[in-house]
Amino acid sequence: MGIQEIKGEDYNIQYDPESLTICFQGELSLGGPAEYAPIAELLDEVANPEPPTITLNLKKLEFVNSSGISMLSKFVISVRKKKTIQLLVLGSNDIPWQQKSLKNLEKLLPTLKLELE
Repeated sequence: MGIQEIKGEDYNIQYDPESLTICFQGELSLGGPAEYAPIAELLDEVANPEPPTITLNLKKLEFVNSSGISMLSKFVISVRKKKTIQLLVLGSNDIPWQQKSLKNLEKLLPTLKLELE
């Protein structure tokens, strides 16, 4: 399976199965759970075989609305239930929403590794 990609007008999400990394770029301001479904499905697809590590690279995700935060939070909770996956989240100190919102993901999954650069 090669790199999978989900593209929208303002965003691009790429999954690299070799590194088990999902890269988010642009602005995620979709209109609720139905519009986020393809992204949520991709995240679940990555987590279902329970790989040892999954990396979410959010360094180039400049904006995400509350529905997007909710989708990410649900994914983190699903990873917590599996108990075997190490989740690494890469973020940027230069993007204001990331510092506060990504730290909240640590509350949902205490083993989550958050790296802000």
